[in-house]
Amino acid sequence: MKSTIMIALAVSAQAHTIFQQAHHHNHLPFTTQLTHPPSPTPRNSPSTTSSTPPLVGLRAPHLNYPIHDVSDARMACGPVSTHSNRTIDARAGDRVGAWWGAVIGGEAFPGDPDHPIPPGHKGPISTYMAKVEDAVGVSLEEGEEGLRWFKIQESGLDVETGRWAVDEMIAERGWVYVDLPKCLAPGEYLLRQEVLALHSAAEWMGAQFYQSCAQLNVTGGGGYVPEETVAIPGVYGQDDPGVLVQIYVDGVPDHGRKPYPVPGPRPMTCPA
Repeated sequence: MKSTIMIALAVSAQAHTIFQQAHHHNHLPFTTQLTHPPSPTPRNSPSTTSSTPPLVGLRAPHLNYPIHDVSDARMACGPVSTHSNRTIDARAGDRVGAWWGAVIGGEAFPGDPDHPIPPGHKGPISTYMAKVEDAVGVSLEEGEEGLRWFKIQESGLDVETGRWAVDEMIAERGWVYVDLPKCLAPGEYLLRQEVLALHSAAEWMGAQFYQSCAQLNVTGGGGYVPEETVAIPGVYGQDDPGVLVQIYVDGVPDHGRKPYPVPGPRPMTCPA
């Protein structure tokens, strides 16, 4: 049976991003371990979850303003100011849910129109992982080439509907779901999720990157570690077609209903 792990993040009214909490499926009632109001329930969420305390298992910024320069050393996990000394347990094949909100705890105020993110911040969402020996202790600059990342998920523009990944996240009350590959080797990983806002991306360095990382301890799986990996920073170019791009056509942010190239590599697939 596939289980679900929910990792909560927050985005301020200016789309600043802060990891704040992790939720696990099928252990305890949702509010049992919470000391403040829980994040809103997604439309298709499990009936029971348990929660780790806020910021446990996460590398979180205090205030995360967008990164515009793709060569910025903070592109991996953002400007980390809170670094947990614990990991989050998961199994290969688990579904991970990341929650985004206007501020820590949800709306900045009742009826906040920018919760979970300003609706004009159209763009894709991508999720990467990096295999590490020690998810808590690893430096983001480990080794001469830094950590090696592989993508496990991406969602961009639906050319038939004109809806972006961010639109779907808003419709799901701030939740973004990702399935951990079933073939993953057991061990510790950093999981990095990124929202790329493109409303100003027609200008040089106008694209806005929001990202943070969770520290996972993965069990089970098939023993597979992807060989094709990328460096972050280094995976994107400032003039990549998915980074320097005009998404407004005739005043509509739908890229003219033409395919949009999500930056970076394609998501990994398990070997047959």
